[in-house]
Order: sequence, then structure tokens, then C-alpha cells
Amino acid sequence: MKKIFSAFIVLMPMLSSFAQTIPLEYSLGKNRLSKTSDQTPASNTIEKILIQDNIIWLATGEGLSKSTDNGDSWTNYFNTEKFGTESISAIGYSAGTIWAATWHFEDRLGTSTPVGSGLRYSQDNGVTWAVVPQPVDQPSDTVEVYGNNRIKALPVTNIDQNFVRQIAFTKNTIWIATSAGGIRKSVDMGITWKRVVVPPDNLDSIKPTDTLNFSLGAPSGPFGNLNDIGFSVLAIDDSTLYYGTYGGGINKSTDGGKSWVKFNHINETKPISGTQVMDLAYNEFDKSIWAATWKLFGDTEYWGISFTKDGGLTWETTLPDARTLDFGFKYFGTAGSYTGADIFAATQNGIYRSSNGGSKWIAAPNIKDDLTNVQLNTTNFLSVKTNKRSDNSTDIWIGTDKGLARLNETNGFWTGNWKIFLASQKLESVSETYAFPNPFSPKQESIRIKYATSQPANVTIRIFDFGMNLVRTLIQNAPRDVRSDHFEIWDGRDENKKIVPNGVYFYRIDSDSGNPSFGKIMVLM
Repeated sequence: MKKIFSAFIVLMPMLSSFAQTIPLEYSLGKNRLSKTSDQTPASNTIEKILIQDNIIWLATGEGLSKSTDNGDSWTNYFNTEKFGTESISAIGYSAGTIWAATWHFEDRLGTSTPVGSGLRYSQDNGVTWAVVPQPVDQPSDTVEVYGNNRIKALPVTNIDQNFVRQIAFTKNTIWIATSAGGIRKSVDMGITWKRVVVPPDNLDSIKPTDTLNFSLGAPSGPFGNLNDIGFSVLAIDDSTLYYGTYGGGINKSTDGGKSWVKFNHINETKPISGTQVMDLAYNEFDKSIWAATWKLFGDTEYWGISFTKDGGLTWETTLPDARTLDFGFKYFGTAGSYTGADIFAATQNGIYRSSNGGSKWIAAPNIKDDLTNVQLNTTNFLSVKTNKRSDNSTDIWIGTDKGLARLNETNGFWTGNWKIFLASQKLESVSETYAFPNPFSPKQESIRIKYATSQPANVTIRIFDFGMNLVRTLIQNAPRDVRSDHFEIWDGRDENKKIVPNGVYFYRIDSDSGNPSFGKIMVLM
């Protein structure tokens, strides 16, 4: 490789530490990452995965991404006319239409606030898109008619804290769970939205024939109903819906969203593990409902998975202490007559899999690309879905905060060919190199060094401090084949495994096939 810097003071391209990440609470901070080429998804934060008709759709920190060839190439909608620089918080598919919900952070008096920017939908697999504004109320929307009741309502008139977290569909109806706006539905492709009345915090059920007296609306301060803060929604058929909330538990309707019964941590003999419901999923094999239930109140709640096989009459819990964010299912047999299913849980503690209905979970092995040897260096797993190929093998797609992984599994359990997709700036020539995220904090993450080789070579990479003292040898005389996207990882530690101090560091790439290359790294705790 040719030497690309005559002095170390030349700055490398920098990518920020994180992609924009969906807040897990009612309000969190701001993170970003730069866009990339269509060789990979545009972001390393893969919030949601949807697979329909062998098309892979990703909701990421940098917009929507799509692959029609099992990940060999990607279409990224970031910085396009309809999507701009928005992040994607939810995706869904129904009757030939793909939906994507958009959002971003905005500064409010020095605080980063999540802001919803509506939905986009396409009826031609992403060739053209229509834009739907973020659903909000009019100031005059102070009453909701529910049966013979006139329910007082707090209008949600702005888009702060108001974005779509999950999308579901029944016949001719789209349902959305929104943070500030609760659960809403549209029967006219998003032109108008109707607020859905659900039980207040002090009632376990409601129906239109009840005589009711309460106020509808997400809390502003200590008042209001936690059950009106929408976090998840699931449609089983045209009449059965499940709605998960920030602090009210799980609500179920069997009449298309008219009547509701609530399941939470205090009104069940065998309750769900926690009242914050991050995700809801349906296992088609045994018709069970799976919920990512998080601890929110008191010592009796705990993080875990809650599931029911009888429509919510009884609940069981499993995988305690795991902060689950998403579920996936690998089905055996044919659609309509499945013989079994493996269950996947993407959690902040790892990615887990059960082949016996949740009684026992086995974590994934160390995830490493079989071709490049790049490892997926994270324990924060955000999403997981599966796709059966025409050769009867199954692709298991796994989204994290540090990249996307795919396991092509022909048989066995967590065995097969692994591929990792990393969003990174494209190298324009074999002489270039850079490191990302840069700056980086070793207490939170690792940094990846990207470089290329034009011919097979033995490569050595060393890290130096500002005084050009050797800090760490990452690899030494490691054989590397011809590639434009080699990655090596530095965890910010020296040869004694101690985290290095804040400051400027340099790396040197030596190859027996050419001159050395150099790059700059900034460590900030």
C-alpha cells in the first residue's frame, strides 16, 4: 500500500460514536452516525427488521434500507426527497404496502427531545413513496365519544415525544402505537386518524356499554394515564389486538379495538414481569403471544419475557433480567401446518434462542464474519427476524447497535455461515484507511480500523501515543487476502489491558506488499 500521509497531523474522516437510537424511556438523549454507500445498510444501528416476499427491510438510525438479494446489495433511502435525514422507528407491511415511521431529535432548551415526523408508505416496493404527517390532535379535540360516554381528552397537538413505535394492520385499517399519542387507527391510508379509547390506569377493562368518567391522555408531569403512552401494538386477526404501554401493561381487544381488558403486574395471579411493554409478537406455531416486559415500578417487577398460550388468561415468564427488545421465530414445516418453532429474543444482554417454548435459552456464539473475520463487538441486540430461502436454508437476521449480522443456517443450532454488514465510509483507493467511530470512548465501545489490500499480504497494525511510543500491537504478520474492506478492532487498551488516557493516538499499517499507511484516533471518555 502507498503511504497516504506525510505527517501524522493530517486529520482522518470522523464518524460520531452512535447512530440515532430510539429512546427506550419516555425521553432520552441524541446520537448520530454518517451515511454510507449501498454496499451496506446506511447505519450500524438496526432498530427493526421486516422480511416480506424475500425483501429485507431495515429501520435504522439513518433511514430505511432495503435488500432484494439477501444482503448482497442495499438501497438506502437516507437523504432522498421523501425521507431526508430522518431515522426510522417502525416498519410494517400489509396488502402490498410497506410503511415506515420517521423521527429525529430536536433541541428543546438544551434537552434532546424525540420528535415524530410522520409515516411514509409505498405500494410498489419502495420505488415511489407517499408522505403522511405525524398524527396530532386539534386543540378542539377535547372529547372522545365512546358508546354513550363523552370522554374528556387531553389533545396531543405537537410532535414532541410523539412518534410511532410499532405498526399493526387489520382489514383496511392501520394501527399505530405512539409515545405521546397512545394508540390510533386510520381507515383511509393515513389521511385521518382516530384516537382509540383504552382503560385508564385505575380500570382493568372498558366496553362501550359501560358508564365511564375519566380523562384520556398521556401524562404531563404526575397526572394522566400511563396506559395512554403507546409502546407496542400487535394484530392477530381483524378483530384481535394487543396494545402494550409504557406503564400500564398489555391491553387486549377482541372486537376490533372497541372493548379492552388490561393485563399488568398487579391484576393477575401469575402476572407479566413488568408493566413497560417494549414489543409484542405472535408465534404462529402454537398461537402464543410474546411480550418484552420491562421493570418500571417497585421491587416486585423485573425485566423479562412474558408469554401466554391462552390469549392472556394466564401468563408465564422466562429469561429473567433480560431487557428484551424484539422477537423472531424460525418455523419448521409448512405455513398453516407448522410442526415447531425456535424462538429468538434480541436483548440488551445478548441474543438468545429457545427450541422448547422458552423453558431453556441458548445464547448465540461469538458472531464473526466467516470471510473477513470481523467480529460483531456488542452485547446490545435490537432486532431479529428469519427468512426461509428457496434451498430450504434459513437466514437469521440480527440487528444491533454496532452493525447487522446474517446467519445462513442449513441445519443444526446456531451453526452455518455468518456475514456481518458494517456501515462505513467507502475507501476510494487501496492506499486509504480510516477509523470509526472517531472520537471514541473505550468505556462504551471499540474502534474499527478499515483498510484495503490489492494483493494477498501479511499485515501488522500498531497503535502509538502522541509521543510515538508503542501502545499496542493489534495484529502482527496476519495474512490477509485481497479485499477493499478489511476491519481490525481496537478496544482502547494498551498491551497490559489497561484503558488508555484521553488524547490523540496514531496507528500504522505495515504490509509486506507496499509502503505503510497511517491514521489518527482520538480517545475521549
